[in-house]
Amino acid sequence: MLSHFLIFSFSHSLFAQSDSAKVVHLLEQGRREATTPLHLWYARHLIGTPYVVQTLEVNKTEQLVVNLRELDCTTFVETAIALAMTQGQGSTRFEDYKRNLTRIRYRDGRLDGYPSRNHYFTQWISSNERQGIVRERSLPAAISTTQRLDLHYMSLHPDYYPMLRNDKDAQQLIRKYERESEGRTVRYIPRAQLNKAKNTALGLIEDGDILAIVTKKNGLDTSHIGFAVWGKDGRLHLLNASQIHKRVVLEPMTLFDYMGKHPSQLGIRVVEKMKE
Repeated sequence: MLSHFLIFSFSHSLFAQSDSAKVVHLLEQGRREATTPLHLWYARHLIGTPYVVQTLEVNKTEQLVVNLRELDCTTFVETAIALAMTQGQGSTRFEDYKRNLTRIRYRDGRLDGYPSRNHYFTQWISSNERQGIVRERSLPAAISTTQRLDLHYMSLHPDYYPMLRNDKDAQQLIRKYERESEGRTVRYIPRAQLNKAKNTALGLIEDGDILAIVTKKNGLDTSHIGFAVWGKDGRLHLLNASQIHKRVVLEPMTLFDYMGKHPSQLGIRVVEKMKE
């Protein structure tokens, strides 16, 4: 955990010396060796990193946490994309990486307290679409269905979130942001469609697309995210920070089989990373 390392806390950010060193090392290596899509190359170079929950919940007030030693599903995706963005800008500087990570993680790229973090993945998508970083793929009706959004999990359970439980103003702002999506419908590909090969309509998904697993859990939109990888078996797999495997892995099971073990998982939303 963070307490076992020399920690730097300044300019509204928190990181260990090993984190800044690893960022620079990966960017220098990527400049020499990376293949496209860049974010998928960086994601593969994070395989084996331990899975740890709540790595962002380590402060009394919101700071940009940089932690490449421990990742959850969201910070894994954010780390790989921020590295790719930084390389795409021709930089190997840690400060530029932090700037890009802030853009990705926070509402319209601005860190302004705990509510400004993109807590729901729908908010994450919208914020990053507005900035031209990603785009949610249009899904044909033949292989997709709709989810009606009703986001309220955080405002209903503020005690689950240390920086939210005693802050009424933050709770009100979280609820305001939840209401922005209220009643909106989004399209997703149901699990039953995910056992198809790449040469079918499912082939609109490309290696490196962000896959957000839609959940039927009340008050939430998605429950897990990772990157799409078409396997040698011709089926879709998930490169993710896995709670099951306790590390970043390319899941050996197909995504179809993986989701079959999780009854609350309904299907996937598909998000394209824009070109570097």
